[in-house]
Amino acid sequence: MRTPSANNLTPASFSEDDFSYYFSLFQDSNSADLPTSFSDSMPKRKRRVSDEDCNSDPNLCVDPASNQVSDTLGKKKNKKRSIARLLTSLAALDAQEESDRRDTDESERRDLSLLESNHQQKTEAMLDYYSSMQEQFNQLDESNTIRVKRARLAATAAATTVAAAASVAENSAEPASGGTHHRRLWVKDRSKAWWDKCNSPDFPEHEFRAAFRMGRATFDMICDELRSVVAREDTMLRAAIPVQQRVAVCIWRLATGEPLRLVSKRFGLGISTCHKLVLEVCSAIKTVLMPKFLQWPTEADAISSIKSKFESFSGIPNVIGSMYTTHIPIIAPKISVAAYFNRRHTERNQKTSYSITLQGVVDANGAFTDVCIGWPGSMPDEQVLEKSALFQRAAAGMLTDTWVVGGNSYPLMDWVLVPYDHQNLTWTQHAFNEKMGDLRRISKEAFTRLKSRWSCLQKRTEVKLQDLPVVLGACCVLHNICEIRGEEMEPEIRCELIDDDTVPENPVRSTAAKEKRDSISHNLLHRGYAGTGFFS
Repeated sequence: MRTPSANNLTPASFSEDDFSYYFSLFQDSNSADLPTSFSDSMPKRKRRVSDEDCNSDPNLCVDPASNQVSDTLGKKKNKKRSIARLLTSLAALDAQEESDRRDTDESERRDLSLLESNHQQKTEAMLDYYSSMQEQFNQLDESNTIRVKRARLAATAAATTVAAAASVAENSAEPASGGTHHRRLWVKDRSKAWWDKCNSPDFPEHEFRAAFRMGRATFDMICDELRSVVAREDTMLRAAIPVQQRVAVCIWRLATGEPLRLVSKRFGLGISTCHKLVLEVCSAIKTVLMPKFLQWPTEADAISSIKSKFESFSGIPNVIGSMYTTHIPIIAPKISVAAYFNRRHTERNQKTSYSITLQGVVDANGAFTDVCIGWPGSMPDEQVLEKSALFQRAAAGMLTDTWVVGGNSYPLMDWVLVPYDHQNLTWTQHAFNEKMGDLRRISKEAFTRLKSRWSCLQKRTEVKLQDLPVVLGACCVLHNICEIRGEEMEPEIRCELIDDDTVPENPVRSTAAKEKRDSISHNLLHRGYAGTGFFS
C-alpha cells in the first residue's frame, strides 16, 4: 500500500493518540534526502585497496563517495533529531491539552454536582413547606367543621328548648286564658312604633294620606284585594307579618322613594325582608289588580264613552286615548350600558344619566289604559311605540276608526294622530294644533301626577333592572286606583315633568291619515271648536 505523502495528510486524518501522521512525515523526509542506491551516486571501484595501503597512507582509505554518504547521514541524523524534538513538543502539547480537557471536565462535573445538590435541597425544602401548609389547612378544616357542628348542635338545642317551652306553656295554660300560645320569636328586636301609630284607628286621616298618598279606605280596599295572595301563616318560631304591614311597606316605599334602610327603620323589619315584601306586593298588584284597573277598553259602551268625552273636550272625533312617553332614571346597568344612556337628560343636567322608557295611553279621565315599560332610554319614542302591545293591537286591525293622539315624537299613521310641524302653518293648522295640545296635556298631566304621587319614579332606584317593569306597572295600577276613587294629591308633592320630544325618521307614514287630519282641522275651524285665539 502506498504511503500517503505529507501534502495529502492533515491533522483531521488522525486521532489525538495516533502519531502515524508524524511517522509518515518522518519517512517522507528520509526518502526525499537519501539516495535510493550507492550506484547512482558514486562510480564503481576497479580495485580493492589493501589494508597495508591504508595503514601506510590513511588518505588512501578515504573514499569521496563515503564522505558524501557520511554528510548525508549526518544531515539525516540532524533532521531526525529535529523531527524528534518536534514530535516531543507536539506530544507535550497533546498531553497538556488532554490534561486541560480532563480538568475542564472535572470542573464541569463538580459544578453539575453542586447544582443538582442545590436543586435537591430546594426541592426537599419546598416539599417540607407544602407538607406543613397542608397540615395546617387540614387542621383549619377540622376546626371549621367542629365549629359548624357545634353551631348546629347549639341551634338544634335552642330550637328544642323553645319548642319544649312552648309545649309546656300550652299544656299548663288555664282554660280562662283562652288557649293563647306563647312563643319566643327568633327576630331581632326592632321598633315598630311608627307603624303601630299609623295603623291605629286614631291616626289622623290627612297624615295617613300624606304618608301613603291615599286615604285609609282605599288602603284597606287594596289590602282586601291582595289578602289571598300576600297573606302568610304563622310558624312555630315566628309570627307572620300582617297583610296591612306588608302592603304598607310596599306603598310607603313607592310613595317616598326612600332607601330600604329607612323603610326597615320605619316598619321594624329587616332590610332584606322589606326588599322582598316590595317585590311580592308589586307582583301581586300586577297579578290581581291590573286586570281590574288597567286594561284596554274592548266593550263597545266603554269605547263609545271614552270617544264622547274626548270629542266633547276637543271637538276631534274618534279619539280613544292620549299617548305620552317618559323616562325613569336608573343606575348604570352592568350590560348594554350604551343602550340605556340618555343623551338629552345628560346634556340638560350636565350629569351622566341612564334611563328606561315608560309609554302610556290614558283615557279622558287621566287613567292608564295601556302601558309599555322597560325599553332602553336611548331608544326614540317611535321605536318604543313599534315594540309595544298597542302597535301589535293596531297591526291586528283592532284600532280601526279610532285615533290615539300623540306628540311630534310619533309618526302620523292610520291610527296615530299627531300635530302639524311648526313650519309655515295656516290658521286652520294652528287651530288644529291648539286642540291637539289640549289632548296631549291630558296624558302629560297624568304622567305628572304619576311621578308626583310615587316619588320612586323621580330618582335612581335600587331595584334591579329586571324587576323594574313589575314595580313601574304597580305604580301605574295604584295611580289608576287613586284616580278612580278620587284621591286628591297634595300640591306640595307635585313635580315638574320634563321629557324632550324626538323627531321621528318618517313623520308621515300614511297619505290617507294625512288627508283625514286635514279634514278634521277644517271641520274644527268651521264648527268653531278652535281658532278663536287668532281673532281675539
